[in-house]
Amino acid sequence: MKERVRSGGLHWRPAEVDRYRVATLVLAAIAAVVAVLVATRVFPYHSINHDEGVYLQQADLLLAGDLFLRPPVEDAFRPWFFVENGDRLYPKYSPVPAAVFALGKLLGGFPVALAGVAAAVVGLTAALGRELFDGRTGLLAGALVLASPLFLVQSGVYLPYALTAALNLTFALAYLRAERRGSLRAATVAGAAVGLAFFARPYTAVLFAAPFVVHACWTLVRSGAWKTAFRSGGEGNRALLRRRVATASLGTAGVVVALAYNWVVTGDPLLFPYEAFAPHDGIGFGHREILGHEIDYTLDLASRANGQVLRRLFTDWVVAGPLGTALAAVGVGALVRDWNSPATTRRALLAGLFLTIPLGNLAFWGNFNVLGNLAVRGDGLIHYLGPYYHFDLVVPTAIFAAHGALTGASRLRTALDGHLPAARARRVSTAVLLLSGVAVGAVAVDVAADPLERNADASAELAAGYEPFADGAPSNAVVYLPDDYGPWLNHPFQELRNDPSFDGETVYALGDDDELAVASAYPDRALYRYVYAGSWSPTDGQRVDARLQPVDRVQGEAVRVNTKTTLPTGTDGVTLRLSTDTGSTYVVANGTEETLDLTVTVDGDRATLSGPSVPSAANATVAVERMDEVTVEAFVATGGASGFTYRIDFPVATGDGRVQALSPTSERCQVPTRCTPAGIGDVPAQSIETTVQNESG
Repeated sequence: MKERVRSGGLHWRPAEVDRYRVATLVLAAIAAVVAVLVATRVFPYHSINHDEGVYLQQADLLLAGDLFLRPPVEDAFRPWFFVENGDRLYPKYSPVPAAVFALGKLLGGFPVALAGVAAAVVGLTAALGRELFDGRTGLLAGALVLASPLFLVQSGVYLPYALTAALNLTFALAYLRAERRGSLRAATVAGAAVGLAFFARPYTAVLFAAPFVVHACWTLVRSGAWKTAFRSGGEGNRALLRRRVATASLGTAGVVVALAYNWVVTGDPLLFPYEAFAPHDGIGFGHREILGHEIDYTLDLASRANGQVLRRLFTDWVVAGPLGTALAAVGVGALVRDWNSPATTRRALLAGLFLTIPLGNLAFWGNFNVLGNLAVRGDGLIHYLGPYYHFDLVVPTAIFAAHGALTGASRLRTALDGHLPAARARRVSTAVLLLSGVAVGAVAVDVAADPLERNADASAELAAGYEPFADGAPSNAVVYLPDDYGPWLNHPFQELRNDPSFDGETVYALGDDDELAVASAYPDRALYRYVYAGSWSPTDGQRVDARLQPVDRVQGEAVRVNTKTTLPTGTDGVTLRLSTDTGSTYVVANGTEETLDLTVTVDGDRATLSGPSVPSAANATVAVERMDEVTVEAFVATGGASGFTYRIDFPVATGDGRVQALSPTSERCQVPTRCTPAGIGDVPAQSIETTVQNESG
């Protein structure tokens, strides 16, 4: 408020409003709302990038005041992309993004963090555009970022790219303001921001900061401040040196904190967690490998992959695609034309990102991985989530596109003023600009709609997979999850995450090998298996059919599993196989009746197959280890080389004269790698009926 004194007394009036600042705040608020809508409407079950579950699991871990998970059963509770360190697990990623998501949860929910990050990116873009050009350019740049498909998609996912961009933008804006104002405070903010950005994503921060670091060193050397700052009359150089020291010191502090974190979790300050997880998953060329996926990453392959990434970025993922790219080119061209302008050097620092980010990303094989099959345009994460390793290029593209658009509008107005009366020139230029704006907006909407629709379709498929949990997960329960994607939790089931203490209302564990150990760790909880039919791939257009099946615990001196399976008309014969981890035995079933009637008895250190369908003379016995998996397979021949297999399997534990077991899983397999659980899809529950019971004790 501003106080004014008049003869009649004191009068107050609002201070002059900075309309550009108000408009920037409004634009940032719109971005926050958009981020929440994208997160909740487009990605209600998170995206197809399972790294989201890693960051959210890490956020919960930080909220619990810890850096490590300590699962109650080894190998049964390891989340995706967590590193084993003795009996502890830690994530392969920096804790900075997770800390921001954790803060959002404290303030009302994880989407709050996405809203804040999105608002920061758009608001800082507008502020940076204003700093380098003017208020109109800044506001238009902020709007163009908001309309960029890459921003829209990444604003709604729990990944680190938008957050790191916000930190980098804070650094750039503070650095430029420090130079313009001679502000030590702004230089300090710049150092803190770039240090935090390094802690969040080191290589991304280095590539973004590179033009500014070159400028800082060049101006320091050119001025001679490093040697003249403390001489008489060197006030200006002293101020410059103080700014450089402040920025460099806090930036270096960020590096030190990152190395200290490495020391705590990996035991070596120079060993980053991602490197501990996969030693050959890093920056550079040559042999690259992660989880069995390996290539010889050559400069030629890097050039081809990154060429595709950049083409996709500038045609599909920046605002209005090729049209937005063309406007940005006009803006950069205007920079070259005005090379002698005092503001050119400052603007060139932003333009320098068009060099440092693409060139630096050549050395990162993640840009090859994001494409999937290089020969298939619709393959890979890039088709759904964009070229997110180049997210920082969305901002300079938007700022220079805004500058290019306004430069073009100014030239049009000047040209019309020279050929038409002033009033008519204004009307014509206004009409042309309105039509141009509508055209650009229509293109921008069309370009942005495609990836949002693709991801919405993927989410619809995920909804079918999570349908058993639509009304909430079972309470006081353990749910066994399949390991179709490998021995990981949250991969692909990102929504089904454990509390850091593994004592939430519902506990999720990997099925198969450690089911009995998990059951023993939770003796008072109900047990379920999550089973599904179909392909858990939300991008193939095929929805899964999923169920939660109750699991019974049984123990006694012996355990018996009875099975009745239905045989189709025209069955030529049935071959039975009983197997454990120790070995297997084969039996040809009696006749081809309508049903198979089998019993598996586990007694001491052996499992025996018997029942009406098993010949009395058959020696159907195999050894059983202390912890084992018993499997019965019935191959049903239906003529020629055709047929299918009924399969049941259940875990057993023996010792001290007792046998423990869980009720079996039952499925029908057209081929060994494609099985449908009983009671799902086209396999009715009555086609494989099983019961499990103890014989005594």
